Amino acid sequence: MSETPPPFYAARVKRVLDIAGSLLLLVVTAPIQGLCAAAIATDDGRPIFFDHPRVGKDGRAFSVHKFRTMKDGTDLIFHGYPTPAMVTKVGGVLRRFSLDELPQLINILRGEMSFVGPRPAIPSQVERYTRQQRGRLSVRPGLTGLAQIQLRNGAPWSRRITTDLEYVRNLSFKLDLLIMIRTVPTVLTGEGLITGQTQTEIDDLGIDEARLASS
Repeated sequence: MSETPPPFYAARVKRVLDIAGSLLLLVVTAPIQGLCAAAIATDDGRPIFFDHPRVGKDGRAFSVHKFRTMKDGTDLIFHGYPTPAMVTKVGGVLRRFSLDELPQLINILRGEMSFVGPRPAIPSQVERYTRQQRGRLSVRPGLTGLAQIQLRNGAPWSRRITTDLEYVRNLSFKLDLLIMIRTVPTVLTGEGLITGQTQTEIDDLGIDEARLASS
């Protein structure tokens, strides 16, 4: 089955909504982002932001923007998800309510991301995608997505990618709206948010290519 989404909404309307929405939210959330930046600087100093390489639509590389939530330099040594000891006091609060993701509104405005879609892919994982799994790269990555509201980070990557492919196949305004609505309570309650998982627990890509290709 083709992973190509319906052309009109995906290629035209969705991008217009992304531009309008990101511009509006950049203005509305400016005071909140200012408070987040001040809190990070007061709690753990600089840098305020954390940029990380990701793979977007059609395999294009870009840097995803986030508020820094971990102690400076820990991104170079940890594997999987950070342990509680790696997360700063303020960072824990930002992660709990997904406030660290607000700078990604810039990524959306630039066209590197969308409000809804698969989360931005990590380059080392993309290298191990099966041909079928690469279908998740046929749309812009999202600030939130179907895998986020159904699984959060409590499932291995292969299962999350399968859910992302389901989103790509069924992409529509109705589905995007449903995901956006369901994202609000998911963020507020912190449902499915897990800290301290190891790489072995979450990264099962390339372990069983035959099984993944048939999923």
